[in-house]
Amino acid sequence: MPSHTARSRSRARAAARLAAVQALYQQEMEGTAVTALLHEFHQHRLGAVIEDVEYAEADIAFFDDLVKGIDARRDEIDRLVASKLAEGWSLDRLDKPMRQILRAGAYELLARPDVPTGAVISEYLDVTDAFYDRREKGFVNGLLDGIAKDVRG
Repeated sequence: MPSHTARSRSRARAAARLAAVQALYQQEMEGTAVTALLHEFHQHRLGAVIEDVEYAEADIAFFDDLVKGIDARRDEIDRLVASKLAEGWSLDRLDKPMRQILRAGAYELLARPDVPTGAVISEYLDVTDAFYDRREKGFVNGLLDGIAKDVRG
């Protein structure tokens, strides 16, 4: 059984992943600069209560790494995700939350070897649950699994 510390770190990282997807979505919608986005989330979102939803205490360093890393490596990440889409599909055809979920999962698989593959995929299936129904979870699972095979062997 995981220790209390491991469980709370896991919850803090889960909150960071969800917040990162939300931040990236906001960036795509509004064109917000990364530094402004990080500041806004640090000040107003992470650990805050908004519309009666408590945002869990997030692992801020992990959140920052996700947002900055995805922004810095977006072209590489987008090529990787696009290579796994069915013929005739492009990233542009995916709706915006789905694009961010796939970008975040792909980034973690690429850049965070400290996080086990199964944990990355499982965590982004949980994030997918926050936005979608079951059908989309299968899509995310298959796509991230394909990326994992490419980048982690």
